[in-house]
Amino acid sequence: MKLPSSSATELHKPELKHFLKTQDFTRQELTDILELMGMLKEARKANAVPQLFAGKSVAMIFEQPSTRTRVSFETAATILGGHGLFLSPKDIHLGAKESLADTGRVLSRMCDVIMARVDDHKTVAGLAEYSTVPVINGLCDWLHPTQIMADLFTMMEHLPEGRKLEDLTVAFVGDATNVCSSLMFACTKFGMHFKHIGPKKYQAPQMWQDIANENIKTSGGRLTVTDNIDEVEGCDILIADSFYWFGQEAEKEERLAAFMPKFVITEEMMKKAGEDCLFMHCLPANDQRECTREVMDGASSLIFDEAENRLTAQMALLVYLTHKSIKKPSEDTLAFHADKIGTLLSRI
Repeated sequence: MKLPSSSATELHKPELKHFLKTQDFTRQELTDILELMGMLKEARKANAVPQLFAGKSVAMIFEQPSTRTRVSFETAATILGGHGLFLSPKDIHLGAKESLADTGRVLSRMCDVIMARVDDHKTVAGLAEYSTVPVINGLCDWLHPTQIMADLFTMMEHLPEGRKLEDLTVAFVGDATNVCSSLMFACTKFGMHFKHIGPKKYQAPQMWQDIANENIKTSGGRLTVTDNIDEVEGCDILIADSFYWFGQEAEKEERLAAFMPKFVITEEMMKKAGEDCLFMHCLPANDQRECTREVMDGASSLIFDEAENRLTAQMALLVYLTHKSIKKPSEDTLAFHADKIGTLLSRI
């Protein structure tokens, strides 16, 4: 039996789509991913997850440390029957001895998905330009889209009876972080009222607001950017994030003075929002800074459901981005290769 040959790029190219930002996806496509998340989470609880990533691998590039991103991707690949490879700057030559383009090309020949948690959005975008397998943005200076898929799913799990995502009012209290931008884009795409509440110096830039307002034209959502903390009233969900991050250490004292105590989410702020208001945080949290420990551990807190759903999101993304490229070999093909390899092994 003679089988047709095929190059590595042909094996990896079909229906190629990257997950760099939620803006690259329609509302229906994101809804499909959320639905897949629900099914996979249910299957995981039943210890019955289909092996939809069997024999596949995800290269996980980390320029920044992480607990949730690393554990969730590596565990997701394993649960689905595949494998995750941790690649720190010490392990590969990303942009140093080897160009970004060549790194993308090489990893594409050996792995089925590339996930990159990087300092600069240009890095993950560059990998996507040259890769022939799906690239996932695990975090960059501008966006954190995998976190937001977990956030949307967590919101759906805790929707009040009879309400939909588009009925929610969500307030992000604090700095214009990559979580804030991603939430702003996703929430407005789904028709929610999104509020960014923070000091004027640290509010969402106009470019972000322009993207959100474009979403609103078709979704019917609303956007509010303000320094008025009274805007938490009537919100369904309050969300916090760090007031300073890597590369902002020199601004730490200035930032803390700008945000504290006014923009710290406390039990009093939660009560001001409403008795049914829920609290979310991407973690890690600097308790007693952007939020208090009482809020984190309180009955309204969803932070650990949210963290668990990072795993739910990664399972769905690995499946969603690769399912069309999976080609199950026929029995004849399996037999052909088994016989051919077996013949050689019997001689050596």
